[in-house]
Amino acid sequence: MKLGEMLGRLLYPLLAARRKVSCINLSIAFPDLDDKQLAELNKKHFISMGQALFEAALGWWGSEKQIKRLTHIEGHEYLQQAKNSPRVLLLGSHFAPLEIGGRIIAQHMPLHAVYRPHQNELIEYLVAKQRTKNCGKAIPKTNIRELIKSIKSGFPSWYATDQNYRLKGSILVPFFGIEAPTNPGTSRLAKMTKALVIPCIAVRLLDREDSREGYLLRFYPPLDDFPGDDILQDSRRLNQIIETQIREFPEQYLWTHKRYKYYKEENRDFYAEFPDNLDNTDNLGSDNLNKSGKSCK
Repeated sequence: MKLGEMLGRLLYPLLAARRKVSCINLSIAFPDLDDKQLAELNKKHFISMGQALFEAALGWWGSEKQIKRLTHIEGHEYLQQAKNSPRVLLLGSHFAPLEIGGRIIAQHMPLHAVYRPHQNELIEYLVAKQRTKNCGKAIPKTNIRELIKSIKSGFPSWYATDQNYRLKGSILVPFFGIEAPTNPGTSRLAKMTKALVIPCIAVRLLDREDSREGYLLRFYPPLDDFPGDDILQDSRRLNQIIETQIREFPEQYLWTHKRYKYYKEENRDFYAEFPDNLDNTDNLGSDNLNKSGKSCK
């Protein structure tokens, strides 16, 4: 973790483009932060991502005993429901300890996880191999048929829809008050497979006001009356759940992802429209954007 912190502090000034993307996202999510608080949270995020690189190695090659010693579980009854349900879809989200989180969940159930394939073929091969080894099956997000098969076969399947989505069927759903292209797949999958949807997260406990050390694996109550009759309302509900999780562990969420890319209109880069100083944002048409002059240089 110390090495990860050093790496994160080193990357913060070097990765200017990603630092700006992260700053813009944080400004939207936390409009009450002043310049100093915003910069401090952004630095903590880069530290968290630096630590995540070392956590990935621990998740891939760490011993079962070591990882169990570092794991703390909340929501045991919901974990038991996930294990006992004939069909379950785990609602995930992109927090920094993603790799070790998958390994932790897989210690309790035969996990099948959906992931975004890497463009580099060698990296893709290595990542898919390790995830399959540690979890049970790694399913590329393009292979939805395989995901449906896994759910119907009784394998708990991890699925996250909190990243930018511009493919066929995407819908605009508020995320921290700003409409973002969103994948409504969770609602559709639940309806198609009649799976129980249980939110869960795996986050780092280091440097928090918590006497425990290691990682928190938290399961939430299954979603009642889900899916509903309105797919937009279903997606709003899921985004609100993820927002609540993020507010508790803000530095650990993946803020360097362009969640609002192509906001509102086709071929419109949301991030390119921000000047270095975020004071001039009226043209974006939202009262939720910060207008206090925060700098995202």
